[in-house]
Order: sequence, then C-alpha cells, then structure tokens
Amino acid sequence: MSEIDESERVAAVLPTGTVTLLLADVEGSTRLWQTAPDEMADAVARLDDALSRIVAEHRGVRPVEQGEGDSFVLAFPRATDAVACALDLQRAPLAPIKIRIGVHTGDVQLRDEGNYIGTTINKAARLRDLAHGGQTVLSGAVAELVADSLPTDAWITELGTHRLRDLPRAARVLQLCHPDVSVEFPPLRVVDDAAKNRLPVHLTNFIGRRDELIELRNMLVDNRLLTLTGTGGAGKTRLALQLATTTAAEFAGGVWWVDLAPIPHPDVIAVTIALALGLPDQPGRSTLDNVVRFIDDHATLMVVDNCEHLLDGTAEVTTELLARCPNLKVLATSREPIGVAGEVSWRVPSLSLDDDAVALFTDRARRARPEFVVTEDNIGVVRDLCHRLDGLPLAIELAAARVRALSLPEIVAGLNDRFRLLTGGSRMAVRRQQTLHASVEWSHALLADEERTLFHRISVFAGGFDLEAACFVSAGENTERFHILDELTLLVDKSLVVAKEGRRGTRYRLLETIRQYAQEKLAASGEGDAVRGRHRDYYLAMASALDAPQHTDKDAISPTRSAMRSTHASVGWAWVGRS
Repeated sequence: MSEIDESERVAAVLPTGTVTLLLADVEGSTRLWQTAPDEMADAVARLDDALSRIVAEHRGVRPVEQGEGDSFVLAFPRATDAVACALDLQRAPLAPIKIRIGVHTGDVQLRDEGNYIGTTINKAARLRDLAHGGQTVLSGAVAELVADSLPTDAWITELGTHRLRDLPRAARVLQLCHPDVSVEFPPLRVVDDAAKNRLPVHLTNFIGRRDELIELRNMLVDNRLLTLTGTGGAGKTRLALQLATTTAAEFAGGVWWVDLAPIPHPDVIAVTIALALGLPDQPGRSTLDNVVRFIDDHATLMVVDNCEHLLDGTAEVTTELLARCPNLKVLATSREPIGVAGEVSWRVPSLSLDDDAVALFTDRARRARPEFVVTEDNIGVVRDLCHRLDGLPLAIELAAARVRALSLPEIVAGLNDRFRLLTGGSRMAVRRQQTLHASVEWSHALLADEERTLFHRISVFAGGFDLEAACFVSAGENTERFHILDELTLLVDKSLVVAKEGRRGTRYRLLETIRQYAQEKLAASGEGDAVRGRHRDYYLAMASALDAPQHTDKDAISPTRSAMRSTHASVGWAWVGRS
C-alpha cells in the first residue's frame, strides 16, 4: 500500500471527538543507540511488531506521522482499551529498551487528515515526560473512566497533583500498576521550579562579573565538565550560582545543586547527589544507577560545590555520571582542578578594582549602614581598601560590615591585622566563610606537609618572585631545584600562589591576605629568622650583581647568577648558578 493510501486509510478511522491518547517513547534511546546499536535495532524491530499486534487487539489507531525519533502516538475511542494496550506494551519482551507512557482523555483537534493537535495531545505528552522507563502514568480524567474496568489484577496508585510544563493548571497524576511490571520508580520528573531548580537563595545582590559570565556561558555550551577554581573567598560559589541561574532555562532536565562541603568521606558523594535530586533508595539498585536513571537523556546541569577535599571521589563519580548520561553537564567549584579527562578548569579572578570591587563594597556597606555613600572625598580610600584586599569578594564583604563601627581610614589601618578585623560574616554562612582566617585555614588544612613548609617560607616575599628566588629562600641545602618547582606548582593548583608569565619568565606571588596567614604559620614554625636571613642574602647578592660594573649581558638578564656563583660557598648552596 502506498503512503498516500495508508494516510487516507488512517484518516478514515482516526477517532475524533472525545479520544484517549497514549503517548510513549523509549527511555535513554540516544544512549542505547550509542552503546548497544545492534541490540537496540533488534529491540526496536520487536517493538514495531508488538505495536502492530497489540494496537490492533485493542482497537487503536497509530497516526502515520505523529511522534519523533523513538516516540509514538496511539489513539483509542475508549479509555479502557488505551489502558489495556499500555499494560500489554509494558509486559512485552523489549529488553534492553523500556518505554514510558502517558495516557490522557479529552476532546481532540485534527492538524490535518492524519494527525492531532491541541491541548489533549499536549497534556498527554507532558504526562509522558513525567514518567520513567517502564512506567505508565494516567491523567485524572482517564482514571475516572477506567477505575471500575481495569485489566485483570491491575490497580492504580495516586502520585499527587503536579503542574505540567507550559500548561496553566496542575493535574492529578496516577500510575498504572500490575504484578507483571515494575511498580517502584523514582519521583516523577516534575517541572515545578522549586523541585526542578533546587538552587540556594541569596538575599544579597550579585555584583559585577558581566564579562566573566559571558565567557563561562560560552564555555558551558562547548564543555561537559567546567570547574571554577580559585582561592578561598574568591567568589566561586556565588559565580557558579549566578551562572546556573542564568542558564537554567536551557536544561529541560533541571539544574541541581550538590554541596560537598559538609561531606566528610568520598563514599557518600553519590548518596549526597541522590538526596539533592530528591531520590529515595531503590532496593536492588545502586545509588548511582538510581541517579543515572533519573537523569536519563534529559539536558541536565548539576552544580557540585566545594569539591577540593574530596577530589578523588568527585573525579570517580563525575566521570561515571558523564559517561552514562550523554546530556548531563557538571559545573564544579573547587580550590584546585578535579583532574579528569575532559575537564576545563577556569580560575576565578579577583574583582576588578576599578568598578566591581568598589561596587561590592558600597552595596555591602550600605546594608551595614544605610546612610553610607561613596563620594569624591572617600573613593580613593575605598579603592585603596579594595586593592589591599586583593579584590577578594569575601574580604571586601567582611571589611564593609565594619563600617558600622569604624571609619574607612580606621578599617584600612586595621588591615595590618586583617584576620582580627575581618570577622563577623553571616551567621547562615558556613564557618569558613564567617571569617577570613577560617577561609584560608580551610585551604591550609588540605596541604601536604612539604607543601605547607614551602607555603610558609615563601611568605617572606612581599612582592613577586621567580623560581630561582623561591629555591634559594625556601629550600634546604640538599633540596633539588625541580622538587621546589613541583611543590610550587601544587600551590598554584591549589589557588594559594598566583603564577603570571612575564618578559623574563614566570613570576609568582601570594595575595596579601594569603601571605599574612602564611607569615603567622612561619612565625609559629620557629624557622622564621633563618628564612628571612636567606631572603636577605639573596637580594643582597642581587643588588651586588647589579652594582658590579663588570657584569656581562647574560648577567644583566639574570643578575643573580654571577653573584650566586661568588657567594654560594658562604651560604652553603652548591646548586646555585646551575643553568
């Protein structure tokens, strides 16, 4: 029979008026076609055979062109026939595929001679979208019609009233159950914003970062794992929240927030994710399997906050989820990269000192003292304050809170002991965000012993320094140069040291807030005098080299080399001067 003849035949029998529509699709079809194409092809062939037989048995009609991909639409004059057909389809041997089905009854409209349009088919589609593979959900209208005429041994279970996407009124949803099919499923894929986008609510304005948000949004389009890194207080969490909020409409599967900060052990990462998604335990199914089944093929964004203390566990879980959920994207925050294939790491910069930092200070200061204003008389002090705080959002917010009791010059003067001054963050914030000291201490606690030692020693550099200077000032007599490089690289990765490439190679520096903390630790270690002595000797030798009239062009490029060659014996550093 030709396509025209088939279309005319369908149009002749297509039910009109009040009709029960069954809409279905294959759960995870994209993933199955990618991972098991042969099995999938065989299963789809069996599904087509089952459809031809079962639909005919229950006096249904399949519109010729209705449905996309592995989805399909069936129409029935009677609701009891549609429900019986749905049950038979779920009982058919179709592994590895599982179909999800939505059934609704209402008045229909024809788009043309062989397809439906209008509210009834839209509502049936939205019902189907709530379901999981192997699950059949019914509207309240269908349930009322079939309650006394269900298939043998079948029953229906209430699943609550839910708002359906793009439809104005909430709908009663029920599940068709039978001993031959599974009756345990994760929660429905509801579209209520409170359930779908479980993002933290902040009561303060998000300030600045316009260019950063544009760049990150573009990066999120092209990458599936994007990690925002940066030192404590740099604003990683708030930036991730803003990015998630502005892109939420692009993820039909929802935007979900997972906070790992309170989690002490990697074994509970998967459980934490499941709880964030609102998933109950499923007997006989692992937690990750439950999460994968919930995400399915839907475009989903998962924000995983504060990963730095659970890097190995986070790497393992995110790698598996990304491999099994092709439309999942992960936006992570961490003080160092997670370190897995495909990850894009983006360092969160300090706020612009020209505008964003001042704007943040002004906004937060006015919350502490509403009459506070920035004027021509005090703008210079505000900028100096923001500069001395390295543009760190947390430090700026804590400093702004002090305008309740201190003048701007008094706050600036207090920065010499900033860890005493910058306290008193929100009581609702986690402990490490209530004081600047606690924020840096969190990073320090995650360092290995050798990393801590180097971190303490390089705090003697008030400005930038290069690798040669770090080696001379920080290392012991027999320490290899590349061992210092390895440890310094780790400190850069952990956002405690800033590296910047210049005309004469890479230079490093500590933000002043970080440096003051490290100086405290250096003083407590008892080796402060020795380290400062090496610092003095290094720069004394540099000054001598620069002052010597006989230095060569090569020495001019690296003025410490000749001085080190002439002084290494006195300071006991046999390796100094090696190329």
